[in-house]
Amino acid sequence: MLVILTTTPNTEEAGSLAQKIVESKLAACVQILPQMKSVYFWDGKIQTDTEHLLLIKTLDEKFDELEEFIKANHSYEVPEMFALSAEKVSASYLNWMNDSLR
Repeated sequence: MLVILTTTPNTEEAGSLAQKIVESKLAACVQILPQMKSVYFWDGKIQTDTEHLLLIKTLDEKFDELEEFIKANHSYEVPEMFALSAEKVSASYLNWMNDSLR
């Protein structure tokens, strides 16, 4: 199982992206965290913006397809996307995830 992180500039894009990801069976669940402040380096200078973090719960075999989906549907030129592998997952949750992504 993977937890993939990405950010969006607003709640509308976060909700739309989450809905489409789950509808496309690229993830079993997407959580949208409240607004936060991001400080990052872009276009040769330090930027500060508000964003929403998405926690995308999926399976390893969905990563490549999900990456392409995010690139095609995200408003950022270079959307954040990285995966954290879950070392341990409850059997019942993993079963639910597998069933959800069939």
